[in-house]
Amino acid sequence: MNRVPLIAGNWKMYKTVPEAVETATQLKEAVKDVSGRDIVIAPPFVSLHPVAQAIRGSNINLSSQDVFWEDEGAFTGQISPAMLLSAGCTYTLIGHSERRQYFGETNETVNKKTKKSIDQGLKVIVCIGETLEEREAGKTFSVLEMQISEGLKGLTPALMGTVVIAYEPVWAIGTGKTATAAQAEEDHQFIRNKLKEQFNTDVAEKTRILYGGSVKPDNIDQLMAEKDIDGVLVGGASLKVDSFSRIVKFT
Repeated sequence: MNRVPLIAGNWKMYKTVPEAVETATQLKEAVKDVSGRDIVIAPPFVSLHPVAQAIRGSNINLSSQDVFWEDEGAFTGQISPAMLLSAGCTYTLIGHSERRQYFGETNETVNKKTKKSIDQGLKVIVCIGETLEEREAGKTFSVLEMQISEGLKGLTPALMGTVVIAYEPVWAIGTGKTATAAQAEEDHQFIRNKLKEQFNTDVAEKTRILYGGSVKPDNIDQLMAEKDIDGVLVGGASLKVDSFSRIVKFT
């Protein structure tokens, strides 16, 4: 199965609107000749629309970092899928470990956000991953199984066509620690097998599974050489055009 690689950059809470537009404009030029892979950037909410204008007509797709599960209403501070689409997004991140750690995201809310986003026409990048304590306790696979089972509950095989999974071991995010390519591949294989059990072989073979966790220019090639790693979700290294463009241009 030839799955199109996806390289996504999560800018988290960095860059003012002018800084985001400048970075996006420079990135557009830096990767304009890249083909054979999907490129996604996720700036903060306030920069989504101006960045959408900056990358218009390019090979870069726009994502939000989060989304809410209602169409509209008295939900101060929340952003609906329709609002994201109108701002120029085609993707949204859901369930990032920092949302789970700091803002009470659960598998149940991940499921609600995923269903609503797909229903409204957004592609979703659903984030899963274990903490250091869970890994050291030998619970990695049980944690991943529960996050997949509950987070994707009720989705049909057809709806899974718009879902990307991002495996991000929490212990490797922003720590400088990175799972070895072999470790990441083992976990990706487990995730793919779980998708086969929960849905079917076709879904498992077609679903793109990204690795996230201190991805850098100096480890991208090794990661992407693995059979079940279909791309990466990049944090800090996506904030600079030179490092992110190098990751996008992996060999």
